[in-house]
Amino acid sequence: MKNILITGCSSGIGYDTAHYLHNNGYKVYASAREQEDVERLRKEGLETYLLDVRDALQIQNVLEDILKKDGSLYALFNNAGYGQPGALEDITTSVLKEQFETNIFGLHELTYQTLKIMRKQGYGRIMQHSSVLGIISLRFRGAYNASKYAIEGLCDTLRLELADTDIYVSTINTGPIKSDFRKNATKMFKKNVDMQKSLWSDEYEAELLQRKESKDDDMFTKQSDVVIKNILHVLEAKKPNPRYYNTLATHLLGSFKRMLTTSILDKILVKI
Repeated sequence: MKNILITGCSSGIGYDTAHYLHNNGYKVYASAREQEDVERLRKEGLETYLLDVRDALQIQNVLEDILKKDGSLYALFNNAGYGQPGALEDITTSVLKEQFETNIFGLHELTYQTLKIMRKQGYGRIMQHSSVLGIISLRFRGAYNASKYAIEGLCDTLRLELADTDIYVSTINTGPIKSDFRKNATKMFKKNVDMQKSLWSDEYEAELLQRKESKDDDMFTKQSDVVIKNILHVLEAKKPNPRYYNTLATHLLGSFKRMLTTSILDKILVKI
């Protein structure tokens, strides 16, 4: 039975993917950062780990325990992450570092340690959760945009460095998916951005709090099954694709990025 470690399983894509794979023949190790989420997942029948990807020792202990149980690790889905909204002039360097600690440095640490296992066993599948915002940028998403662009660089480099192996790295570019992502992003915005002192206060109210971070029912927002379909392809294909676009928004904006000049694309993106 093929096994997989998934991070960020408290809700959304990680949660749905863990349950789907568990119900369809995979041995799933579902991890979450909060103990209450770990307990909930365990009660739902999943094998679970408490795992904060910012903690290298915790990562090491989880991987060692998986190897004790199975002797190998077939796949990793680096799904953990969050969004930090706010105009860049309202984002302090310390807040930007916090965004990167989870979305980039935690992702890299888990990949770094997992690659040692996969190099030794001679095979493996690694899925890195990027975003449409790793392809294009939107206003008030600078910290998150930057973290996802960094994932793109890591993935592109890893593919080249693993080209002569049976270890495959796939970038998962998701668009808007129904989950707690927007709700959690709003919490981070309120925690780290002083909206009342910002030059962007009116735009924040209209663009972030009222329209974007509170609605999850527009025509572009999809269920997580569109992502799970591509996760399955990575796990089961003889040679997985290096990149998977998910949702119409990703396909549309990804095409714009390839076809349009920067100036024209900017005029479109500033209105989104």
